[in-house]
Amino acid sequence: MITVKDTQRATVQIAFDGSVRKAFHGPKAEERFENEVRILRHLEQAGCGFVPRVISADPEKLLLVTTNCGSRVDRLDEERCKELFAQLEEYGVRHDDADIRNVTYNQQLGRFCLIDFEFAILLNQSKAQAGKSAITPPAIPTIRLGWSGCSEQGPVRPNNEDSFLGLSIDSREVQHLGRNGTASTGDSDLLFAVSDGMGGAKAGEFASKIAVEKITRRFPPLVGRRGEGRPIGYNAAFEALFGEIHGALQYLGESYEECRGMGATLSICWFSDDTMHFAHIGDTRIYHLPATGGIIQLTEDDTHVGWLQRTGQISEREAKMHPAKNRLQKALGAGNQFVNPQVGETPCLPGDRFLICTDGVTDALYNDQLPEVLAECPKGTPPALHLVGEAIERSGRDNTTAVIVTVG
Repeated sequence: MITVKDTQRATVQIAFDGSVRKAFHGPKAEERFENEVRILRHLEQAGCGFVPRVISADPEKLLLVTTNCGSRVDRLDEERCKELFAQLEEYGVRHDDADIRNVTYNQQLGRFCLIDFEFAILLNQSKAQAGKSAITPPAIPTIRLGWSGCSEQGPVRPNNEDSFLGLSIDSREVQHLGRNGTASTGDSDLLFAVSDGMGGAKAGEFASKIAVEKITRRFPPLVGRRGEGRPIGYNAAFEALFGEIHGALQYLGESYEECRGMGATLSICWFSDDTMHFAHIGDTRIYHLPATGGIIQLTEDDTHVGWLQRTGQISEREAKMHPAKNRLQKALGAGNQFVNPQVGETPCLPGDRFLICTDGVTDALYNDQLPEVLAECPKGTPPALHLVGEAIERSGRDNTTAVIVTVG
């Protein structure tokens, strides 16, 4: 066991299994112990992924054992430091000491984390103690959505490394959605995701499944926040989720030879109230097809070729023909050090459609062809099935997956 801190208030040691053991002593030790345990358990329930998780807490010995959030940071931009502590407040906690001394870097997660919560404050609790009246939850605007999803191996690839997911999420549970259906937002949020895996043997197939399956456990507590009149920190939630998936894929890739190089892209559309929040990494794509016509690519491909096209150095046609078009600069796992997903949001209007798809679709079809193909969908045929079938007919060299969401 290595002692990393020994002060009047606490002794902190790193155990040989990597866990952190914090023994409280000195003035108000019991009070500080109880507060840190309470804060960390609140943050875990709220889905915050950049703080320690409680492994065990012994109130008799005043010993708290948590997960390890990495090594302390010596230098960090002041604005970035402020941003980290501001993200914490999105989960209902204010740190008492918003200083770099309480920032660590977790290499496995590929992100900065925060530690030491013995004096932190639960924001909703502090308001109650100040005698402020309870917040009345605002009326929740709702929209009706219809969706369809389809994923095909195609005639060339030996297995399907794509995965997609549809979920209905409320404050208590997550329900998996079928390939096709309709539902309304309001008490429940609707979330759709598409992932394309990579790696030797079947590692890519496993990677995309890990990416989408980890989504199911993180968001219900956040949806419950809205019912309590507290805002959801969508960007922070996405960053925590992507960091957790990245850490899991990195661990498997480093631990098992057959998983070496395992990685995945991931694109998520989270429909909450009357807004679509999105997050993305890799070269899967999210498109917005407004009711007024046209198509907007919301996400940017994390490739050098994508950058060349965005900066006007090559055309869309040249990008499709480029030999390095599928060489990713950023993905989950796959030995990448940092994970910084692209995040954003857009309002949902009646008649709008959103398309999430893998490169099996976009390699086969130009952007302006996508609305045309969807317009040709026969009546009674799920749009995603039609689009995937058309993409395979025109190319078929890769796995092909699409999820289409229509605002009613």
